[in-house]
Amino acid sequence: MKDLELRAVEALTGLLGEVPIIELKAVKASTLIDNHEIDLLVSIDVAGHPHTLVCEIKSDVKSHHVPLALLKLGQRVASVGTNSTPVLLAPYFPPKAQELCRTFGAGFLDLEGNARLVFDGVFIERHVASKPAAERRELKSIFKPKAAQVLRTMLRDPQHTWRVTELAEAAGVSLGHVSNVRTALLDRDWAGLDPGGLFLTAPDALLDAWRDVYDPPAGVRTEFYTVLHGKAFEEAVRRASCIDDQAGNAVLASFSAAHWLAPYARTGSHSFYADETGLDLLKQALKLSFASKGANIIVNRLSDIGIFRDTVEPAPGIFCTSPVQTYLDLSCAGERGVEAAEHLRLQKLNWSK
Repeated sequence: MKDLELRAVEALTGLLGEVPIIELKAVKASTLIDNHEIDLLVSIDVAGHPHTLVCEIKSDVKSHHVPLALLKLGQRVASVGTNSTPVLLAPYFPPKAQELCRTFGAGFLDLEGNARLVFDGVFIERHVASKPAAERRELKSIFKPKAAQVLRTMLRDPQHTWRVTELAEAAGVSLGHVSNVRTALLDRDWAGLDPGGLFLTAPDALLDAWRDVYDPPAGVRTEFYTVLHGKAFEEAVRRASCIDDQAGNAVLASFSAAHWLAPYARTGSHSFYADETGLDLLKQALKLSFASKGANIIVNRLSDIGIFRDTVEPAPGIFCTSPVQTYLDLSCAGERGVEAAEHLRLQKLNWSK
């Protein structure tokens, strides 16, 4: 057997061995029955009654491939006869693939530990939070800066249908970047296609996955101090806050953006994203001085300016990161940040199901 087959057999027999009424009888690999090749046949007794698990082993599972795999597996089960159950085995089943197995009445087991087997009075179901390292790396690649520009654009209005060229222009990226994002979204059933183009079908699942692997944008963090507060500070922010690749970019971020979008928690400091020119504007308007301690202004000078393409103006002259970007930043800002993120999500990202 190949390594994956050996690991799948070990995982399945180990799981079955945890059930006292199940007795393992035989395990046969690469069996041919009625011209149907079966990856794995597992013969068991359940409280004295014979039963067969007809297993298909997949090295990779994409949700849109699962229905065809289950259809073929059903044909193999029919060739084995009664008292048999279809089971898919793979390194990892994403939640959508697990749900499809349930819908089709098939069992599943992955090497992360997710499992569901139902037959002859036996019910085994197990869920784990972990994802394989390869899956996490692949997810992170979907949310890299250029791809993130596409996703933020689509999340402004998940039901909007996009042509590839229109989406590339709106997001400020190449057609190739849009094509890569399109493939990734369709592979995970986060998007669909109709005659008008591409649209999001599962914006909440997309945002959940992004949050779980989110890394704050790369940049240089500098702490400052300002004597301004209250109305004077707000007016200074209006003078400095701007979105212009030539004149400069400086926007409120994190808790400071959330204060204007969906107020929840106040902090003792104010956060900004800026480019080099925007930082100069902030220094001048807010009368900033460097602070080794006691800082009340935090500016992240970004190396990627894509975030500035997705901003909002909740009040005249006040520019903030978008609700999606603000949510992501808050979600990795400690316990208070998580609470503020969920409040913001309920207020601004509560998409109709």
